[in-house]
Amino acid sequence: MRLIVGLGNPGEEYQWTPHNLGFLVIDRLAERAGARVERPEAKAYIGKGKLAGRDVVLAKPQTFMNASGMAVRELVERLEVDPAQMVVVFDEAALPWGMLRIRERGSDGGHNGVASIIGALGSGEFLRVRVGVQPGHAVNDLAGYVLHPVPRSLREDLVAIADEAADAVEMILHDGVAAAMNRFNRRVAQGEEEESG
Repeated sequence: MRLIVGLGNPGEEYQWTPHNLGFLVIDRLAERAGARVERPEAKAYIGKGKLAGRDVVLAKPQTFMNASGMAVRELVERLEVDPAQMVVVFDEAALPWGMLRIRERGSDGGHNGVASIIGALGSGEFLRVRVGVQPGHAVNDLAGYVLHPVPRSLREDLVAIADEAADAVEMILHDGVAAAMNRFNRRVAQGEEEESG
């Protein structure tokens, strides 16, 4: 069984924010898996189903982003999942809008949700699918940007990005992380930011 965790904040007011892209990816995966991610367990909503022929548990921590590790640690313990087999999906403001980057391990890269998970597990050895949400213009308050709903005109775009990230998760499950990295990891063009974690 594989645990797939999408990061975000609970509450309708956060639904269409860049910071909730992880939740949106879980929603897209749930549709494909025939699952409902609504059973409360371990400070999260979870749903069980099949993706790429594998049994999966899809999870949305309900602890708010900065305390995601509390829910993830409980889920890992209750489900007896090896963290190295877990996939965590989250937004990445250091990557251009819509760009995906799959990593097998690493630092938190300044992402509070990932920092919370690393702190709770005592390890950064877990798969991650980073989804770029970098604004196409200068912003004074990055935290405010990722917590502010995207304009309605961009919501279809956000769903399309979530679908591509869901494709990446399915490919990880079906073909392995190396194949998924080869397909989805694109080079960051000169002048675009990227963190090393």
